[in-house]
Amino acid sequence: MTEEDLDLQRDPPGQEPGGGLRRRGIYLLPNLFTTGVLFCGFFAIVQAMNGRFETGGIAIFVAMVLDGMDGRVARWTHTASEFGAQYDSIADMVAFGAAPALLAYEWALKDLGTAGWIAAFVYCAATGIRLARFNVNIGVVDKRFFQGLPSPSGAAVMAGLVWALTDLGFDPDESFWIAGVTWIVAIFAGMTMVSNVPFYSFKEFNWRRRVPLWAILAAVVAYAVIATRPPLILFLLFFSYSVSGYVMWVRGGRVKSVLPEE
Repeated sequence: MTEEDLDLQRDPPGQEPGGGLRRRGIYLLPNLFTTGVLFCGFFAIVQAMNGRFETGGIAIFVAMVLDGMDGRVARWTHTASEFGAQYDSIADMVAFGAAPALLAYEWALKDLGTAGWIAAFVYCAATGIRLARFNVNIGVVDKRFFQGLPSPSGAAVMAGLVWALTDLGFDPDESFWIAGVTWIVAIFAGMTMVSNVPFYSFKEFNWRRRVPLWAILAAVVAYAVIATRPPLILFLLFFSYSVSGYVMWVRGGRVKSVLPEE
């Protein structure tokens, strides 16, 4: 599930969502999606170790899709649980922390030696810190905004870079600058995840309300643009989002912090 949906999985110990005594066992449906996230992360790691970087990048994006569904499925089917919340965090750490870090390392960062694996570890550790901070801040932060870049978006920036440049035909062994760019992106994504920079969560958007016809047309155009070159367009979209928080922060905006003032 996405981080904004993680709190939907949390219930008092021993309680069903409706308040009754929880039965032994786990709910199958939402945890199938979470298992899918974990599988995609593991699969991406295997593909990276085998040198199939494009496939590994795609697997991480598939994990993002599944991650966006498990929390909503739990809510719609009233099968939220503390087990699901904890399992989701573990799956996210693999799919959006370890997998992108190893993918980037095997693709380009290993050419930088010690500096390369340090950058990969910084990104991986930042993902763990980001997830842990989210878990302890549930119910405290302003839900209209994320505190720092969400881990799935950070993974999309990392995996998107690898997928896009591979799709464009760039080879790290032939283009020396690729390792440097990957190092910068890894550090940038990691530091942005653990920062206090606010990012819009888009929770205020009501998906059930009526929209004008031009909105549907805009969605069709957006899908068409993405379809022209999915790797490049998706990378540019998520990289733009990763920068948007800084733009809002520099401009001052109406949000100084996602944490309430004491």
